[in-house]
Amino acid sequence: MSRPEHTAPAERFYNKREAHKYTESGRLVQIQRSMAKRAVELLNLPKGKSCLLLDIGCGSAISSEQISREGHVWFGCDISRAMLELAKNRSSSKGDLAEVDMGVGIPCRSGSFDGAISISAVQWLCVKQTPTQNPTRRLNKFFKSLRRCLVFDGRAALQLYPEVVFDIG
Repeated sequence: MSRPEHTAPAERFYNKREAHKYTESGRLVQIQRSMAKRAVELLNLPKGKSCLLLDIGCGSAISSEQISREGHVWFGCDISRAMLELAKNRSSSKGDLAEVDMGVGIPCRSGSFDGAISISAVQWLCVKQTPTQNPTRRLNKFFKSLRRCLVFDGRAALQLYPEVVFDIG
């Protein structure tokens, strides 16, 4: 089975049909929730304080809902309009959403977020999706903008599936 990021760009791969399929898969939802819970733990946020978190590649807001369960407020961004539509229509979705290509940078004000999580999204930046894309440049833009939009001591927990060791080396 080929990896989704090799099939089509995320904004085309996660069309209405694929977005619904992903969101309705009990197994995938459970995995996503579990990884999001662990990502929030890894941020080591102050106990008893509600923080503002960025959910990068939020999709249909499965991971964002976990942020809410942990007592925090969230802002989710994703490149797939179909996934964002599902997120908007979920009754338990209580955050703000934006359509963003993380490979061109996160367009948020400096120091906006106490932390950030990303579940299964960053690996999309490691693949050349169009003839003009440069994965290294896209990764650099992403990480520079992520650092900028976090508070001084903000942390990010990014879960990804590297294809080869080079992706993370």
